[in-house]
Amino acid sequence: MKDVFTGGYKVEVKCDRIAHKTGNIFIEVYSRGKKSGISTTQADYWIYVIQEREVMFLVPVEHLKELCKKFHDPDRGFVKGGDNNTSLGVLIPVVALTK
Repeated sequence: MKDVFTGGYKVEVKCDRIAHKTGNIFIEVYSRGKKSGISTTQADYWIYVIQEREVMFLVPVEHLKELCKKFHDPDRGFVKGGDNNTSLGVLIPVVALTK
């Protein structure tokens, strides 16, 4: 893990204030009608912080993209979330980050 911080990798930090209640993290795909979040990140890794539990997950972005494909339900579409519900994204169970 040390290489993540010393090896020139780009890291993005995300927080989720309600994941401890829902059991899911929200991965933003669009915001205000434009691609954003996981769709446009240039990071190699995301650190996902579950604030109320003081827990962090270090996840390779490519793995997060795979999880988004796995958990996105095309019949349901993207879910609203983010600040003021202005974003669309995918809900991923927190336990999926541990596998």
